[in-house]
Amino acid sequence: MAKLLSSRRKTASVACAAALALVLTSCGDNDDKADDKAGATTTAGGTSPATSPTGDASPSPTGDASASPTGDASASPTATDAAPGGDKCAPYAAAGDLKGKKVTAYSPIREKEADLLEESWKDFQECTGVDIAHEGSGEFEAQLQVRVKGGNAPDLAFFPQPGLLTALVKDGAVKPAPAAVEKAVDENWSKDWKAYGTVDGKFYAAPLLANMKSFVWYSPKTFKDKGYAIPQTWDEMIALSDKMAADGMKPWCAGIESGEATGWVATDWMEDVMLREVGPEVYDQWQKHEIPFNDPQVVKALDRVGSILKNDKYVNGGFGDVKSIASTAFQEGGLPILEGECGMHRQASFYSANWPKDTKVAEDGDAFAFYLPPIDPSKGKPVLGAGEVVGAFADRPEVQAVQAYLASGEWANARVKLGGNISANKKLDIANAQSDIDKLAVKTLQDPETVFRFDASDLMPAKVGAGTFWKGMTDWINGKSTQEVLDQIEKSYS
Repeated sequence: MAKLLSSRRKTASVACAAALALVLTSCGDNDDKADDKAGATTTAGGTSPATSPTGDASPSPTGDASASPTGDASASPTATDAAPGGDKCAPYAAAGDLKGKKVTAYSPIREKEADLLEESWKDFQECTGVDIAHEGSGEFEAQLQVRVKGGNAPDLAFFPQPGLLTALVKDGAVKPAPAAVEKAVDENWSKDWKAYGTVDGKFYAAPLLANMKSFVWYSPKTFKDKGYAIPQTWDEMIALSDKMAADGMKPWCAGIESGEATGWVATDWMEDVMLREVGPEVYDQWQKHEIPFNDPQVVKALDRVGSILKNDKYVNGGFGDVKSIASTAFQEGGLPILEGECGMHRQASFYSANWPKDTKVAEDGDAFAFYLPPIDPSKGKPVLGAGEVVGAFADRPEVQAVQAYLASGEWANARVKLGGNISANKKLDIANAQSDIDKLAVKTLQDPETVFRFDASDLMPAKVGAGTFWKGMTDWINGKSTQEVLDQIEKSYS
Protein backbone atom coordinates (compact mmCIF):
# COMPACT_ATOMS: atom_id res chain seq x y z
CA MET A 1 0.00 0.00 0.00
CA ALA A 2 1.18 3.38 -0.75
CA LYS A 3 1.61 5.57 2.29
CA LEU A 4 3.80 8.41 3.13
CA LEU A 5 4.99 10.09 6.17
CA SER A 6 6.12 13.65 6.29
CA SER A 7 8.62 15.52 8.36
CA ARG A 8 7.55 16.84 11.75
CA ARG A 9 8.43 20.18 13.15
CA LYS A 10 8.38 21.27 16.73
CA THR A 11 5.52 23.70 17.30
CA ALA A 12 4.80 25.86 20.29
CA SER A 13 1.74 24.97 22.31
CA VAL A 14 0.29 28.42 21.74
CA ALA A 15 0.14 27.68 18.01
CA CYS A 16 -1.39 24.24 18.65
CA ALA A 17 -4.02 25.81 20.87
CA ALA A 18 -4.87 28.45 18.29
CA ALA A 19 -5.09 25.91 15.46
CA LEU A 20 -7.27 23.61 17.52
CA ALA A 21 -9.49 26.50 18.54
CA LEU A 22 -10.06 27.31 14.87
CA VAL A 23 -10.85 23.70 14.07
CA LEU A 24 -13.25 23.21 16.95
CA THR A 25 -15.03 26.51 16.38
CA SER A 26 -16.20 25.19 13.02
CA CYS A 27 -17.27 21.91 14.59
CA GLY A 28 -19.28 23.73 17.20
CA ASP A 29 -21.31 25.57 14.56
CA ASN A 30 -23.39 22.50 13.82
CA ASP A 31 -25.70 22.66 16.84
CA ASP A 32 -28.75 22.72 14.60
CA LYS A 33 -27.96 19.32 13.12
CA ALA A 34 -30.11 16.39 14.08
CA ASP A 35 -28.98 14.39 17.03
CA ASP A 36 -28.77 11.17 15.00
CA LYS A 37 -26.68 9.13 17.37
CA ALA A 38 -25.67 5.96 15.59
CA GLY A 39 -23.45 4.28 18.16
CA ALA A 40 -24.18 1.93 20.99
CA THR A 41 -22.66 2.17 24.46
CA THR A 42 -19.25 0.55 24.37
CA THR A 43 -16.58 -0.49 26.80
CA ALA A 44 -12.83 -0.53 26.42
CA GLY A 45 -10.70 -3.60 26.53
CA GLY A 46 -9.61 -6.63 24.54
CA THR A 47 -9.53 -10.39 24.76
CA SER A 48 -6.01 -11.42 23.81
CA PRO A 49 -2.99 -11.61 26.16
CA ALA A 50 -2.11 -8.36 27.90
CA THR A 51 0.79 -6.38 26.58
CA SER A 52 3.04 -3.70 27.99
CA PRO A 53 4.62 -0.74 26.24
CA THR A 54 8.27 -0.02 26.38
CA GLY A 55 7.63 3.63 27.10
CA ASP A 56 6.65 5.02 30.49
CA ALA A 57 2.86 5.15 30.53
CA SER A 58 2.71 7.31 33.64
CA PRO A 59 2.95 10.84 32.16
CA SER A 60 -0.28 12.44 31.03
CA PRO A 61 -0.43 15.22 28.43
CA THR A 62 -0.78 18.81 29.43
CA GLY A 63 -2.69 21.58 27.79
CA ASP A 64 -0.70 24.46 29.27
CA ALA A 65 -0.62 26.99 26.45
CA SER A 66 2.80 28.24 27.51
CA ALA A 67 4.45 24.83 27.28
CA SER A 68 5.55 22.64 24.41
CA PRO A 69 2.80 20.73 22.51
CA THR A 70 2.52 17.96 25.08
CA GLY A 71 4.43 19.67 27.84
CA ASP A 72 5.91 18.32 31.06
CA ALA A 73 3.18 16.50 32.99
CA SER A 74 4.62 17.79 36.23
CA ALA A 75 4.62 21.42 35.13
CA SER A 76 0.87 21.98 34.93
CA PRO A 77 -2.04 21.11 37.19
CA THR A 78 -4.03 17.96 36.62
CA ALA A 79 -7.48 18.32 35.16
CA THR A 80 -8.98 17.74 38.59
CA ASP A 81 -6.90 20.59 40.04
CA ALA A 82 -7.40 23.07 37.22
CA ALA A 83 -10.26 25.51 37.55
CA PRO A 84 -12.80 25.51 34.69
CA GLY A 85 -11.46 27.82 31.98
CA GLY A 86 -7.92 27.63 33.41
CA ASP A 87 -4.76 27.27 31.34
CA LYS A 88 -5.06 23.49 31.17
CA CYS A 89 -8.43 23.70 29.48
CA ALA A 90 -7.71 26.72 27.26
CA PRO A 91 -6.83 24.64 24.15
CA TYR A 92 -10.25 22.95 24.30
CA ALA A 93 -12.41 26.02 25.08
CA ALA A 94 -13.66 26.35 21.51
CA ALA A 95 -15.24 22.88 21.74
CA GLY A 96 -17.81 24.41 24.07
CA ASP A 97 -19.64 22.70 26.89
CA LEU A 98 -20.07 19.05 25.93
CA LYS A 99 -21.07 17.89 29.40
CA GLY A 100 -23.41 14.93 29.26
CA LYS A 101 -22.52 14.15 25.64
CA LYS A 102 -21.12 10.76 24.66
CA VAL A 103 -19.10 9.83 21.59
CA THR A 104 -18.54 6.13 20.90
CA ALA A 105 -15.37 4.98 19.16
CA TYR A 106 -14.62 1.50 17.81
CA SER A 107 -11.19 0.26 16.78
CA PRO A 108 -8.84 -2.75 16.64
CA ILE A 109 -6.67 -1.12 19.36
CA ARG A 110 -6.74 -3.24 22.51
CA GLU A 111 -5.23 -3.87 25.92
CA LYS A 112 -2.31 -1.63 26.95
CA GLU A 113 -2.42 0.30 23.70
CA ALA A 114 -6.11 0.98 24.34
CA ASP A 115 -5.28 2.19 27.85
CA LEU A 116 -2.77 4.65 26.41
CA LEU A 117 -5.24 5.78 23.79
CA GLU A 118 -7.80 6.59 26.47
CA GLU A 119 -5.15 8.34 28.58
CA SER A 120 -4.25 10.53 25.61
CA TRP A 121 -7.66 12.23 25.48
CA LYS A 122 -8.23 12.37 29.24
CA ASP A 123 -7.69 16.13 29.48
CA PHE A 124 -9.99 16.80 26.53
CA GLN A 125 -12.72 14.77 28.22
CA GLU A 126 -12.30 16.44 31.59
CA CYS A 127 -12.16 19.96 30.15
CA THR A 128 -15.05 19.64 27.71
CA GLY A 129 -17.23 17.23 29.67
CA VAL A 130 -17.58 14.82 26.75
CA ASP A 131 -17.39 11.06 27.38
CA ILE A 132 -15.38 9.22 24.72
CA ALA A 133 -16.34 5.56 25.11
CA HIS A 134 -13.80 3.46 23.24
CA GLU A 135 -14.09 -0.24 22.46
CA GLY A 136 -11.21 -2.22 20.98
CA SER A 137 -11.85 -5.53 19.26
CA GLY A 138 -9.81 -8.27 17.63
CA GLU A 139 -12.78 -8.79 15.30
CA PHE A 140 -12.99 -5.13 14.28
CA GLU A 141 -13.06 -5.66 10.53
CA ALA A 142 -15.92 -8.16 10.57
CA GLN A 143 -17.90 -6.75 13.46
CA LEU A 144 -17.86 -3.15 12.23
CA GLN A 145 -19.64 -4.22 9.07
CA VAL A 146 -22.16 -6.21 11.13
CA ARG A 147 -22.85 -3.20 13.33
CA VAL A 148 -23.23 -0.83 10.41
CA LYS A 149 -25.63 -3.14 8.58
CA GLY A 150 -27.57 -3.66 11.82
CA GLY A 151 -28.03 0.06 12.39
CA ASN A 152 -25.77 -0.02 15.42
CA ALA A 153 -22.69 1.79 14.08
CA PRO A 154 -20.32 3.60 16.46
CA ASP A 155 -19.98 7.36 16.16
CA LEU A 156 -16.34 7.03 15.12
CA ALA A 157 -14.25 4.15 13.79
CA PHE A 158 -10.47 3.99 13.57
CA PHE A 159 -9.89 2.16 10.29
CA PRO A 160 -6.56 0.37 9.81
CA GLN A 161 -7.80 -0.58 6.33
CA PRO A 162 -8.64 2.32 4.00
CA GLY A 163 -10.14 -0.36 1.76
CA LEU A 164 -12.80 -1.07 4.38
CA LEU A 165 -13.46 2.66 4.74
CA THR A 166 -13.97 2.89 0.97
CA ALA A 167 -16.46 0.03 0.98
CA LEU A 168 -18.54 1.60 3.76
CA VAL A 169 -18.39 5.01 2.08
CA LYS A 170 -19.78 3.48 -1.10
CA ASP A 171 -22.55 1.91 1.01
CA GLY A 172 -23.47 5.43 2.14
CA ALA A 173 -22.67 4.75 5.80
CA VAL A 174 -19.76 7.16 6.43
CA LYS A 175 -20.28 10.90 6.90
CA PRO A 176 -18.02 13.28 4.94
CA ALA A 177 -15.46 14.97 7.20
CA PRO A 178 -16.42 18.54 8.15
CA ALA A 179 -14.44 21.39 6.60
CA ALA A 180 -12.60 22.06 9.86
CA VAL A 181 -11.24 18.51 10.00
CA GLU A 182 -10.16 18.66 6.36
CA LYS A 183 -8.39 21.96 7.04
CA ALA A 184 -6.51 20.39 9.96
CA VAL A 185 -5.40 17.48 7.78
CA ASP A 186 -4.26 19.82 5.00
CA GLU A 187 -2.10 21.61 7.57
CA ASN A 188 -0.85 18.60 9.55
CA TRP A 189 -0.33 15.75 7.04
CA SER A 190 1.07 15.14 3.60
CA LYS A 191 -1.22 14.84 0.56
CA ASP A 192 -0.60 11.10 0.41
CA TRP A 193 -1.85 10.57 3.95
CA LYS A 194 -4.95 12.60 3.13
CA ALA A 195 -5.50 10.40 0.08
CA TYR A 196 -5.97 7.33 2.29
CA GLY A 197 -9.07 8.94 3.79
CA THR A 198 -10.40 10.22 0.46
CA VAL A 199 -12.90 8.33 -1.69
CA ASP A 200 -13.83 9.41 -5.22
CA GLY A 201 -12.37 12.85 -4.58
CA LYS A 202 -14.28 13.50 -1.34
CA PHE A 203 -12.55 13.59 2.05
CA TYR A 204 -13.95 11.38 4.81
CA ALA A 205 -11.32 10.31 7.31
CA ALA A 206 -8.37 12.00 9.02
CA PRO A 207 -5.16 10.07 9.73
CA LEU A 208 -4.54 9.02 13.34
CA LEU A 209 -1.46 6.94 14.21
CA ALA A 210 1.25 5.39 12.04
CA ASN A 211 3.73 2.58 12.18
CA MET A 212 6.74 1.32 10.27
CA LYS A 213 6.52 -2.36 9.38
CA SER A 214 9.88 -3.01 7.75
CA PHE A 215 11.67 -4.01 10.95
CA VAL A 216 13.38 -7.17 12.15
CA TRP A 217 13.52 -7.53 15.94
CA TYR A 218 16.52 -9.16 17.59
CA SER A 219 18.44 -9.38 20.87
CA PRO A 220 21.47 -7.04 20.90
CA LYS A 221 22.93 -9.12 23.75
CA THR A 222 22.66 -12.36 21.78
CA PHE A 223 24.15 -10.75 18.67
CA LYS A 224 27.05 -9.39 20.71
CA ASP A 225 27.70 -12.65 22.55
CA LYS A 226 27.68 -14.70 19.35
CA GLY A 227 29.43 -12.16 17.15
CA TYR A 228 26.51 -11.69 14.78
CA ALA A 229 26.47 -8.54 12.63
CA ILE A 230 23.37 -6.64 11.53
CA PRO A 231 22.77 -7.69 7.90
CA GLN A 232 22.74 -4.93 5.30
CA THR A 233 21.37 -6.99 2.39
CA TRP A 234 18.87 -9.83 2.00
CA ASP A 235 21.68 -12.27 1.13
CA GLU A 236 23.54 -11.30 4.31
CA MET A 237 20.34 -11.91 6.30
CA ILE A 238 19.96 -15.39 4.82
CA ALA A 239 23.63 -16.14 5.52
CA LEU A 240 23.06 -15.03 9.12
CA SER A 241 20.00 -17.29 9.31
CA ASP A 242 22.11 -20.24 8.15
CA LYS A 243 24.77 -19.38 10.73
CA MET A 244 22.20 -19.27 13.55
CA ALA A 245 20.74 -22.60 12.44
CA ALA A 246 24.23 -24.13 12.40
CA ASP A 247 24.77 -22.79 15.93
CA GLY A 248 21.67 -24.66 17.13
CA MET A 249 19.26 -21.71 17.28
CA LYS A 250 16.15 -21.37 15.16
CA PRO A 251 16.84 -18.09 13.37
CA TRP A 252 13.19 -17.04 13.07
CA CYS A 253 10.05 -17.01 15.19
CA ALA A 254 6.60 -15.87 14.11
CA GLY A 255 2.95 -15.81 15.06
CA ILE A 256 0.02 -14.89 12.82
CA GLU A 257 -2.97 -15.75 15.05
CA SER A 258 -5.19 -12.69 15.63
CA GLY A 259 -8.76 -13.88 16.11
CA GLU A 260 -10.87 -13.23 13.04
CA ALA A 261 -7.94 -11.24 11.64
CA THR A 262 -5.60 -14.27 11.68
CA GLY A 263 -3.19 -14.11 8.76
CA TRP A 264 -2.52 -10.38 8.56
CA VAL A 265 1.03 -10.81 9.84
CA ALA A 266 1.83 -13.14 6.93
CA THR A 267 0.39 -10.61 4.47
CA ASP A 268 2.86 -8.06 5.86
CA TRP A 269 5.71 -10.46 5.12
CA MET A 270 4.39 -10.83 1.58
CA GLU A 271 4.09 -7.06 1.07
CA ASP A 272 7.54 -6.28 2.45
CA VAL A 273 9.06 -8.84 0.09
CA MET A 274 6.98 -7.68 -2.88
CA LEU A 275 8.37 -4.16 -2.41
CA ARG A 276 11.89 -5.58 -2.43
CA GLU A 277 11.37 -8.17 -5.15
CA VAL A 278 9.53 -6.13 -7.80
CA GLY A 279 9.84 -2.48 -6.68
CA PRO A 280 7.23 0.11 -5.75
CA GLU A 281 5.71 0.58 -9.22
CA VAL A 282 4.81 -3.09 -9.68
CA TYR A 283 3.77 -3.21 -6.02
CA ASP A 284 1.24 -0.46 -6.77
CA GLN A 285 -0.04 -2.37 -9.79
CA TRP A 286 -0.49 -5.48 -7.67
CA GLN A 287 -2.25 -3.57 -4.89
CA LYS A 288 -4.66 -1.99 -7.42
CA HIS A 289 -5.18 -5.36 -9.18
CA GLU A 290 -3.73 -3.99 -12.40
CA ILE A 291 -1.77 -7.25 -12.56
CA PRO A 292 -3.29 -10.56 -11.42
CA PHE A 293 -2.82 -11.62 -7.84
CA ASN A 294 -1.25 -14.83 -9.16
CA ASP A 295 1.12 -13.07 -11.58
CA PRO A 296 4.48 -14.87 -11.84
CA GLN A 297 6.17 -11.93 -10.10
CA VAL A 298 3.85 -12.43 -7.12
CA VAL A 299 4.51 -16.16 -7.10
CA LYS A 300 8.24 -15.48 -6.96
CA ALA A 301 7.83 -13.07 -4.05
CA LEU A 302 5.70 -15.46 -1.98
CA ASP A 303 8.13 -18.30 -2.62
CA ARG A 304 10.88 -16.06 -1.24
CA VAL A 305 8.79 -15.55 1.91
CA GLY A 306 8.38 -19.32 2.04
CA SER A 307 12.15 -19.78 1.99
CA ILE A 308 11.99 -18.42 5.53
CA LEU A 309 8.52 -19.03 6.99
CA LYS A 310 8.07 -22.53 5.52
CA ASN A 311 11.65 -23.62 6.17
CA ASP A 312 11.76 -26.18 9.00
CA LYS A 313 15.40 -25.30 9.65
CA TYR A 314 14.49 -21.67 10.24
CA VAL A 315 11.19 -21.68 12.17
CA ASN A 316 9.38 -21.56 14.56
CA GLY A 317 11.86 -20.86 17.36
CA GLY A 318 10.35 -21.41 20.79
CA PHE A 319 6.96 -22.64 19.54
CA GLY A 320 7.19 -25.70 17.31
CA ASP A 321 7.10 -26.47 13.61
CA VAL A 322 5.99 -24.36 10.64
CA LYS A 323 2.28 -24.91 11.32
CA SER A 324 2.67 -23.57 14.87
CA ILE A 325 3.00 -20.11 13.29
CA ALA A 326 -0.74 -20.17 12.52
CA SER A 327 -1.71 -20.88 16.13
CA THR A 328 0.79 -18.53 17.81
CA ALA A 329 -0.71 -15.17 18.80
CA PHE A 330 1.02 -12.33 16.99
CA GLN A 331 1.56 -10.54 20.32
CA GLU A 332 3.67 -13.50 21.49
CA GLY A 333 5.44 -14.18 18.20
CA GLY A 334 8.76 -12.49 19.04
CA LEU A 335 9.01 -13.15 22.76
CA PRO A 336 11.34 -16.21 22.42
CA ILE A 337 14.05 -13.75 21.33
CA LEU A 338 14.44 -12.75 24.97
CA GLU A 339 15.08 -16.39 25.92
CA GLY A 340 17.58 -17.03 23.13
CA GLU A 341 15.17 -19.47 21.49
CA CYS A 342 15.09 -17.61 18.20
CA GLY A 343 17.25 -14.99 16.55
CA MET A 344 14.93 -12.71 14.57
CA HIS A 345 11.29 -11.66 14.28
CA ARG A 346 9.90 -9.51 11.44
CA GLN A 347 7.30 -7.16 12.88
CA ALA A 348 6.32 -3.50 12.95
CA SER A 349 7.50 -0.70 15.21
CA PHE A 350 4.34 -1.06 17.29
CA TYR A 351 5.57 -4.45 18.47
CA SER A 352 7.56 -2.57 21.10
CA ALA A 353 4.36 -2.51 23.18
CA ASN A 354 4.39 -6.31 23.41
CA TRP A 355 7.69 -6.80 25.19
CA PRO A 356 7.44 -7.46 28.96
CA LYS A 357 7.34 -4.32 31.09
CA ASP A 358 10.98 -4.34 32.21
CA THR A 359 12.41 -5.05 28.74
CA LYS A 360 14.99 -2.48 27.67
CA VAL A 361 14.27 -1.72 24.03
CA ALA A 362 17.45 -0.09 22.77
CA GLU A 363 20.45 -0.73 20.58
CA ASP A 364 22.35 -1.89 23.70
CA GLY A 365 19.28 -3.38 25.41
CA ASP A 366 17.31 -6.61 25.59
CA ALA A 367 15.53 -6.11 22.27
CA PHE A 368 15.83 -3.80 19.32
CA ALA A 369 15.18 -3.84 15.58
CA PHE A 370 16.99 -3.29 12.33
CA TYR A 371 15.64 -2.35 8.92
CA LEU A 372 14.54 -5.36 6.85
CA PRO A 373 17.31 -5.23 4.24
CA PRO A 374 16.73 -4.82 0.50
CA ILE A 375 17.10 -7.63 -1.99
CA ASP A 376 18.75 -5.33 -4.53
CA PRO A 377 20.37 -2.34 -2.77
CA SER A 378 20.57 -0.47 -6.09
CA LYS A 379 16.76 -0.10 -6.00
CA GLY A 380 16.88 1.87 -2.76
CA LYS A 381 15.38 1.09 0.62
CA PRO A 382 11.61 0.67 0.45
CA VAL A 383 9.59 0.93 3.65
CA LEU A 384 6.24 -0.69 4.36
CA GLY A 385 3.97 1.01 6.84
CA ALA A 386 0.41 1.54 7.94
CA GLY A 387 -1.81 3.44 10.32
CA GLU A 388 -5.41 4.33 11.02
CA VAL A 389 -7.86 6.86 9.63
CA VAL A 390 -10.81 8.16 11.64
CA GLY A 391 -14.19 7.96 9.92
CA ALA A 392 -17.53 9.08 11.36
CA PHE A 393 -20.98 7.49 11.17
CA ALA A 394 -22.64 10.48 12.86
CA ASP A 395 -22.25 14.24 12.40
CA ARG A 396 -23.44 15.55 15.75
CA PRO A 397 -21.40 18.54 16.98
CA GLU A 398 -19.70 16.54 19.74
CA VAL A 399 -18.66 13.84 17.24
CA GLN A 400 -17.12 16.44 14.94
CA ALA A 401 -15.38 18.06 17.92
CA VAL A 402 -13.71 14.78 18.87
CA GLN A 403 -12.82 14.06 15.24
CA ALA A 404 -11.22 17.51 14.99
CA TYR A 405 -9.27 17.04 18.22
CA LEU A 406 -7.85 13.73 17.00
CA ALA A 407 -6.65 15.53 13.85
CA SER A 408 -4.72 18.11 15.87
CA GLY A 409 -0.99 18.28 16.46
CA GLU A 410 -1.70 18.55 20.17
CA TRP A 411 -3.36 15.13 20.28
CA ALA A 412 -0.56 13.55 18.20
CA ASN A 413 2.08 14.82 20.62
CA ALA A 414 0.01 13.84 23.65
CA ARG A 415 -0.39 10.25 22.42
CA VAL A 416 3.18 9.78 21.22
CA LYS A 417 4.55 11.15 24.50
CA LEU A 418 2.81 8.31 26.34
CA GLY A 419 4.95 5.80 24.43
CA GLY A 420 4.37 2.78 22.22
CA ASN A 421 3.24 4.58 19.07
CA ILE A 422 4.05 7.26 16.52
CA SER A 423 2.15 9.58 14.20
CA ALA A 424 2.69 11.05 10.75
CA ASN A 425 1.36 14.41 11.93
CA LYS A 426 3.76 17.16 10.80
CA LYS A 427 3.46 18.84 14.18
CA LEU A 428 4.85 15.78 15.98
CA ASP A 429 8.01 16.66 17.89
CA ILE A 430 10.39 13.71 17.46
CA ALA A 431 11.63 14.38 21.00
CA ASN A 432 8.26 13.16 22.27
CA ALA A 433 8.88 9.66 20.93
CA GLN A 434 9.40 7.66 24.10
CA SER A 435 11.65 4.85 22.92
CA ASP A 436 14.68 4.43 20.73
CA ILE A 437 12.66 2.28 18.32
CA ASP A 438 9.99 4.95 17.95
CA LYS A 439 12.65 7.59 17.32
CA LEU A 440 14.24 5.31 14.71
CA ALA A 441 10.86 4.78 13.05
CA VAL A 442 10.04 8.49 13.00
CA LYS A 443 13.49 9.35 11.65
CA THR A 444 13.13 6.75 8.89
CA LEU A 445 9.62 7.82 7.96
CA GLN A 446 10.54 11.50 7.96
CA ASP A 447 13.48 10.89 5.63
CA PRO A 448 12.50 12.38 2.24
CA GLU A 449 14.56 9.67 0.52
CA THR A 450 12.45 6.85 1.98
CA VAL A 451 10.34 5.00 -0.59
CA PHE A 452 7.19 4.47 1.47
CA ARG A 453 4.24 2.25 0.64
CA PHE A 454 1.10 1.58 2.66
CA ASP A 455 0.20 -1.95 3.63
CA ALA A 456 -1.39 -3.39 0.46
CA SER A 457 -4.01 -5.56 2.15
CA ASP A 458 -5.34 -2.46 3.90
CA LEU A 459 -5.92 -0.72 0.56
CA MET A 460 -7.37 -3.68 -1.31
CA PRO A 461 -11.13 -4.32 -1.39
CA ALA A 462 -12.09 -5.55 2.07
CA LYS A 463 -13.29 -8.94 0.81
CA VAL A 464 -9.73 -9.54 -0.46
CA GLY A 465 -7.42 -7.54 1.80
CA ALA A 466 -9.18 -8.44 5.06
CA GLY A 467 -10.67 -11.64 3.69
CA THR A 468 -9.23 -14.01 1.14
CA PHE A 469 -5.68 -12.62 1.47
CA TRP A 470 -5.62 -13.17 5.25
CA LYS A 471 -7.23 -16.59 4.94
CA GLY A 472 -5.06 -17.59 2.01
CA MET A 473 -1.84 -16.80 3.87
CA THR A 474 -3.06 -18.84 6.84
CA ASP A 475 -3.85 -21.75 4.52
CA TRP A 476 -0.39 -21.33 2.99
CA ILE A 477 1.29 -21.62 6.40
CA ASN A 478 -0.83 -24.70 7.07
CA GLY A 479 0.44 -26.45 3.96
CA LYS A 480 -1.24 -25.21 0.78
CA SER A 481 1.06 -24.42 -2.11
CA THR A 482 1.96 -20.93 -3.27
CA GLN A 483 0.23 -21.34 -6.64
CA GLU A 484 -2.95 -22.78 -5.14
CA VAL A 485 -3.28 -19.98 -2.61
CA LEU A 486 -2.60 -17.18 -5.08
CA ASP A 487 -5.03 -18.70 -7.59
CA GLN A 488 -7.75 -18.78 -4.93
CA ILE A 489 -7.16 -15.14 -3.98
CA GLU A 490 -7.25 -14.09 -7.63
CA LYS A 491 -10.62 -15.85 -8.10
CA SER A 492 -12.04 -13.93 -5.13
CA TYR A 493 -11.86 -10.68 -7.13
CA SER A 494 -14.58 -11.90 -9.49
